Amino acid sequence: MSEQPIKIGYCLSLSGPLASNGKTARLAHQIWEGDVNRRGGLLGRPVQMVCLDDQTNPALVADLYKRLLDEEKVDLVMGGYGDNSVAPAMPLIMERERYLIALMALAVNATLAYPNYFVMIPTGPNPNAALTEGFFDLAARQTPKPASMAILAADAPFSKNPVAGAKAHAGRLGIQVVSEGRYPLATTDFAPLIRELEAIQPDILFLCSYLNDSAGLLRAVDEIGLKPKMVGGAMIGPQNGAIKGSLGPLLNGVVNYEYWLPAPEMMFPGIAEMIDNYQSRAEAAGADPLGYYVAPQAYAQAQVLEQAVAGTGSLDDAKLAEFTRRNTFRTILGDVKFGEGGGWAQARVLTVQYRNIVGNDLAQFRGIETQAVVSPADFASGTLVYPYANAKARV
Repeated sequence: MSEQPIKIGYCLSLSGPLASNGKTARLAHQIWEGDVNRRGGLLGRPVQMVCLDDQTNPALVADLYKRLLDEEKVDLVMGGYGDNSVAPAMPLIMERERYLIALMALAVNATLAYPNYFVMIPTGPNPNAALTEGFFDLAARQTPKPASMAILAADAPFSKNPVAGAKAHAGRLGIQVVSEGRYPLATTDFAPLIRELEAIQPDILFLCSYLNDSAGLLRAVDEIGLKPKMVGGAMIGPQNGAIKGSLGPLLNGVVNYEYWLPAPEMMFPGIAEMIDNYQSRAEAAGADPLGYYVAPQAYAQAQVLEQAVAGTGSLDDAKLAEFTRRNTFRTILGDVKFGEGGGWAQARVLTVQYRNIVGNDLAQFRGIETQAVVSPADFASGTLVYPYANAKARV
């Protein structure tokens, strides 16, 4: 290989509220970097990932990408994890006409319509709807159907789109939104927010939260004894192994989205090896001990970049974007084809109900026995236990 590396620059939240997920993505990228370099690199050159910490602070992102492009002189850029790290970078990316594959950002490109943007997230062409479609379709099939919904969401950019999707679903199903509250990400005491809902007694408690706040909200629901018929929806927390282990039985009954679990139908070529490698290094990296949520998406993100460079024989942004629009990519998440707006052409979001959890042993979350896939039907491993109180009590 040539000694001159191909430098790929991007930001991740390696500190702050999203550090666990950021470190998970970083480790997955490092595994890919090692794999691709063992195969001879790209275009006969070694690959070097240049990752900067955005501290979970969207205000830092634009300047960090400017530094990557103008000072670090990276050859290619990738998008960071989630809306907070991706949306603030887009004005610069568009101005410089760069090719960008983002990681798990939801509907960032919906209004921008930037043609060189792509995103590794299985929410398809209508991400706001797809994220919680399974949750609400399951609700609509219950007898009697839930009639009311309360929304609690973190006051952060990422929550805007899932909440919009939830309201749209509620509208089409005739479910009345009776309360909508937002809280700062720094919140640690969630009891007052939950107590306010006691008088309302909503049928659905829709939560749109990050990591520690997901845990805080579910602890408050348990302590106060609120008994909605469904709880969950758009929490970025229960997917994380450390949060799973911390909450243990408090997760019982919660219905939420996941993107990948080790179900037989989702064991695509290469994913078992990547997960084994990841889990052997996760503790030392301070990352999610399981890695099921972010790591497969992050590795597949890099696989798309790798195949685009190899397929074009180029680092030219326009050529890479055109190749990505036209081709299907073989990844550890299966075959991925991008559609309008740069998202997956077809959605594949899982809706999961956590149940039969006993104690806090992380080992019980390595399979799907405690996290039943209840939607879509093609991947289902169980049926919804309803209402929430029944699933919470069942062990």
